[in-house]
Amino acid sequence: MPVTLLLMLRRSFLLAAFSVWLPFATTSGRAGDWLHLGPLFDRFDLTLREGERLEAGPFYYHQQSEAEQVWAVPPLFSLTKDPDTERTEFDFVYPVMTYARFGEQYRWQFFQLLSLGGGETQTETERNRFTIFPIFFMQRSSDTNENYTAYGPFYGHLKNRLMRDQIDYVMFPFYSKTRKKDVVTRNYVYPFVHVREGDGLQGWQVWPLAGREHKEITWRTNRFDEVETIPGHDKLFVLWPLFHNQHRDLGGDNPTREQALLPLYDVTRSPRRDSTTALWPFFSWIEEREKKYHEWQGPWPFVVLARGEGKHTTRVWPLFGRARSETLGSDFYIWPLYTVKRAHAPPLERRRSRVMFFLYSNLLERNTETGTARHRIDLWPLYLKRTEHDGNVRVQIPALLESFLPGNHKIERDYSPVWSFWRSEHNPKTGAHSQSLLWNLYRRDARPGEKNISAFFGLYQYHAGARGKERRLFFIPFSRNSKAADE
Repeated sequence: MPVTLLLMLRRSFLLAAFSVWLPFATTSGRAGDWLHLGPLFDRFDLTLREGERLEAGPFYYHQQSEAEQVWAVPPLFSLTKDPDTERTEFDFVYPVMTYARFGEQYRWQFFQLLSLGGGETQTETERNRFTIFPIFFMQRSSDTNENYTAYGPFYGHLKNRLMRDQIDYVMFPFYSKTRKKDVVTRNYVYPFVHVREGDGLQGWQVWPLAGREHKEITWRTNRFDEVETIPGHDKLFVLWPLFHNQHRDLGGDNPTREQALLPLYDVTRSPRRDSTTALWPFFSWIEEREKKYHEWQGPWPFVVLARGEGKHTTRVWPLFGRARSETLGSDFYIWPLYTVKRAHAPPLERRRSRVMFFLYSNLLERNTETGTARHRIDLWPLYLKRTEHDGNVRVQIPALLESFLPGNHKIERDYSPVWSFWRSEHNPKTGAHSQSLLWNLYRRDARPGEKNISAFFGLYQYHAGARGKERRLFFIPFSRNSKAADE
């Protein structure tokens, strides 16, 4: 009801504004060139890409760019459609309720508790899922072998859910049976008791008292008709995590033996790596033969020293730390007061410095082959500046959530318009600039050969273009210059 009332008030104001403005419209310019009413109504070309945007303050906008269209009433809902990519997105008070469709695939969810999804897959002409988490799970498919139904903790049969190929249970957690590839695990009073079996594998556990698992060395033929060795293992624990003894990768290229009686010792031996810990976590020695470095820890993770070709680390946490490897690097001082992380994996170079996690962040990503860079600066909650690889620049003040979810386009679409009272954009390829203060109470758009300025609900407007320059006060033209505008 408040939203409806607000829209009615805006509509009334627009009609009143038209009645004032129309008598003064002249043939010196198009009507659209002068219809700028600030937070009540404004329409302008996009700066960073081709398209047009209509805004009515922070609580409504419509944007069209190529085939994509967005309608939004932030922060209540938004609707995005792109026929070219067969994409539709609808958000209601994101992330409370969302709907997304890509081609034939769709998904609808409410608080991630109630969800409905489905569509065609590569192997099925139809697959539909309905979930009321954690009460009811159902899937119906054109391949009836993929159908399943589960009723809360009482009884269930699931496929390809919860990182398992198949799950069957009765009165969970008292009994469940899961399968992942060839390994079948039967749980009794999960996670305390289980029995496991598979190809050459047998195991059991009564956690945390004791458990044992043994797997023989087996072989399989891959898709290229080549025989592959599947390594075996032998694992034992007693009073977890106090004692365990493991032999891993048996028959593989790095058989590993580990034994621990915590906190007295923990010893690992393998062709690639040896590790010895005494009075864990106070004294540890590591020799990485494959990565070519030695490391001393004591007590871990507070004091760490590593020296060698593959790693060079000096850490006295939380005072300072410095670590280097062939591709990665990190530094911190009075953690988490100041931290820096680097990555070098051509063609990518990445550097991010942070102060108090999200309080300040400076991220630079550079493509060494193309020479382009992506640069983002966050000063939470006051400021955000983003420069993309194509050179486009966007500045926003303030930025309340964007620093925490930097890759989430829905935050920018559904919430940023509400609180971003200052926006500035620049497109170096087209030479376009735009600035907006207080949701277009003041707005400036400029591009080669054209400039538009409006302020105070359009009571002051300035336009310069191919037809010349003109100013209007209270929608009445009071100065005009027929000379072409300077580029």
